[in-house]
Amino acid sequence: MFKLFTRLPRRLASLAGVLLLAGTAITLSGCVVRAGFAAPPPPPAVYVAPPPAPASVAPAPAVDAEVQASEAPPALPVYEQPACPVEGYLWAPGYWAFGPGGYYWVPGTWVAPPRVGFLWTPGYWGFVGAVYVWHAGYWGPHVGFYGGVHYGFGYGGVGFAGGRWVGNSFAYNQTVTNVNVTVVHNTYNETVVNNTTINRVSYNGGAGGIAATPTPQERMAAQEPHVAATTAQTQHVHLAASNPALLARNNGGRPSIAATPRPSAFNAPGAVGAHGAAPRSQHAQPALAHANNPNGAAGGQGHGKPQPVKAKATKPHPKAKPEEAKHEPDVAQR
Repeated sequence: MFKLFTRLPRRLASLAGVLLLAGTAITLSGCVVRAGFAAPPPPPAVYVAPPPAPASVAPAPAVDAEVQASEAPPALPVYEQPACPVEGYLWAPGYWAFGPGGYYWVPGTWVAPPRVGFLWTPGYWGFVGAVYVWHAGYWGPHVGFYGGVHYGFGYGGVGFAGGRWVGNSFAYNQTVTNVNVTVVHNTYNETVVNNTTINRVSYNGGAGGIAATPTPQERMAAQEPHVAATTAQTQHVHLAASNPALLARNNGGRPSIAATPRPSAFNAPGAVGAHGAAPRSQHAQPALAHANNPNGAAGGQGHGKPQPVKAKATKPHPKAKPEEAKHEPDVAQR
């Protein structure tokens, strides 16, 4: 009896150990079962579109992208070219752009090129299918196709005759560009002969449009490295788009600000209006000659025999910026 009582605690302890191990096994087994249970997947993400812009905010006009219009742009206005303000600036012709309010005029202007040796190929409207498509202009080593549009001031529909690069400097052809020789020192005189019909039509193809196709040289120019319009040019376009006076429906195709001496300088003394435009309250007298009038010659200077470019043309003028230079339109009537 005594032995039974002495062994009982040992047996109870052994039994407790067995029960403890069994409980642990059951617990661990339960953990394993719970760990293997897959949690439900999270709900799929729902895309929430951003709220539309207020109706009062008009989209910014596209400068480098193609723009389409269902109607043809107005005829090019007749205007005079402001004098080149700084040696090294190149001329970018004015043109009709299209926005929410319809066609609006982007004034022609003198602008700094993005780099030495580059020329400006103007943009143009072309009839494609049933719409008019805008082909944006660009900078490049050579002038490409711009629809055969006679923008004037060196841009007679094919190529450019307003000047040329001589080393790191740009020389201006005084026969078709308005330059002040006290400001611009690299000049020459060279007669320009146009082999295309001169008119004020501002688009290529379609009814009444210009029937011109790219030349082999222009096709090659299109394959060269290009640079889009500069920041100054883009700002110039945006400013024009925000000016109600430049809408064709408001100015009848004769904008009061047809050309400026610098980008966005709409109120500068040298800014000029189109012929027949309503007078502006403030502005100096229009610059001399070189109007892009296809019906007659405007007064000007430098009409004579071709002359060699001056020696100074081989050195950059101190006022010209390294990234400036190039393009200048010629007289439309030439």
